[in-house]
This record gives sequence, C-alpha cells and structure tokens, in this order.
Amino acid sequence: MSTHVLDRHLQKTLSRGRVAATRPAGCPDIELYLFDPQVLEGPLSHDEAQAVVGEPAYWSFCWASGQVLAQWILQHPHLVAGKRVLDFGSGSGIVAIAAAIAGAAEVVACDLDPAALDAAEANAAGNGVALKRCEDWYQRPQALDVITAADVLYDPDNRGFLAEFRAAAPQVLLADSRVRDLGDPAYVRQAVIEARTWPDLNEFEEFNQVRIYHTV
Repeated sequence: MSTHVLDRHLQKTLSRGRVAATRPAGCPDIELYLFDPQVLEGPLSHDEAQAVVGEPAYWSFCWASGQVLAQWILQHPHLVAGKRVLDFGSGSGIVAIAAAIAGAAEVVACDLDPAALDAAEANAAGNGVALKRCEDWYQRPQALDVITAADVLYDPDNRGFLAEFRAAAPQVLLADSRVRDLGDPAYVRQAVIEARTWPDLNEFEEFNQVRIYHTV
C-alpha cells in the first residue's frame, strides 16, 4: 500500500494533507503513517475546516487509548499469542499491529472506513506483519478468541457494543478515555495510563487518562 494512496484519502478532507512516518509516544515500538502537522502553515480556510469537521480522517491520528492498548498488548503478549483476534474500529491499526507482533495466530482489522483499512494495511506492512480486513462488524469472521477495541465509546449509541463484544469472543480487551463507568460488571479495570493523541490535538486532560479493561 503506497503512502500516496493514504495522502489521497487525506486530501479528500484537507487539500494540503499528507502522512508522515512517526512513532507515537505512548507506543514507540510501532511506526505509523499519520497526519503530518507540518503541512499546516497558517490557519485552515473555512472550506477546509468544514471538511475536516464534517468527515474527519480518524485513522490519520493515533488516539490515546489506541496507544495504551497497543503497548499493553506488547507488554502482555500472552493475552493474544496464538489466538484469533479482531480489532474493532481499527483506525490506524496500531492495536491490531501490536496483536500481530505479540504472536496472534490471525488478526482482523475491522473498520467501516475503507481508508482506515488501507492505513491499517500500510502500517502493518511497515511493521513487518499482515492483517486481514473486515468492513462490517456484522459480517465478521466467526470463531474469534479475542476482541480488542480502543476509543470506540465516544458515541453513547455505541455502548451496546459492550455486550456484542462479549457475545462474539470469550475475551475482550478494551481501552477507553471517554467513559468513566461502563455500566457492565463483566469489564474489569486493569490500569489507568496517561497518553496523548499523536499528533497532539491538545484535548482536555481528562481524555488523556486511559482505562484498560479485560472481561471476566
């Protein structure tokens, strides 16, 4: 997957957009092609700002929870080693890549945005691993062992996925910085770790506190 493809995806919302290889501070072992902030020489035009807000390229940033969950998996490889993993809302692919590096038997990157899946594939190749693609959670592969998900609860309507994840696999690894109480006792908090979106979007400090959960 050429970086030119990713640049073209990004330029649909920001004409000056391009990606650059970088290593997020929260998970420096993994290199990703992410939005290059050096292109922003001056303020966004009205049209650019409207496009960025209306159709954001989430995959071009590595969110705090993704970094933390990826690093957690690299530090606890037994959670995924030899298992079939699906990463929900994969975005840049950092969590899926971490699972592959940690020895998962198979990793599926699942995201509604085809551009995100292109990014995940490109980022996986850059880290010497391979991922499978899934554009529809409801058409996902069966016989999964682990579901991973990071920063997918920003929309209250997504809370229903907590039960769906548990039904889809015997183990769920979840990271979130937006919701303090998941309202589901099956998700047991393991740690709270600080991280920042990469490149940094200067979000509220509360969104830099990432909670890691495992299902029991």
